[in-house]
Amino acid sequence: MTAPEFLPADGYAGDITPDQAARWVASGDAVLVDVRSDAEREWVGYVPGAVPLAWKQWPGMALNAGFDEGLRAAVPAGQKALLLCRSGVRSIAAARRATELGIEAYNILEGFEGNPDENGQRGHTGGWRHRGLPWKQN
Repeated sequence: MTAPEFLPADGYAGDITPDQAARWVASGDAVLVDVRSDAEREWVGYVPGAVPLAWKQWPGMALNAGFDEGLRAAVPAGQKALLLCRSGVRSIAAARRATELGIEAYNILEGFEGNPDENGQRGHTGGWRHRGLPWKQN
């Protein structure tokens, strides 16, 4: 039996694994939108070709007032949006907002860094980077 491409979710199209997200982006079936803050992308790393569009911005983690406009500009009509954050939590809220805007939106499970391990460190138990998918660091 083949695993589903995504898991249905409440308020947005679904949750997708980092590996499936990378396949959809590589095939041109979706746009990857990195909703982490500018500081996170700058210091932790980023996915080449992803659209950098913070959901919340550092410091203070205030909602990005330009999110809606930026998302509409980044995702062509009829295209899927794949939303990536640090661990797959902020991207759920962003996916719900994208859906409200009429965009077919998916949350990328595990995010860029994954959940903390037993030592409270990210990057060891899942996430885009841990899975060896394309990324760079400044």
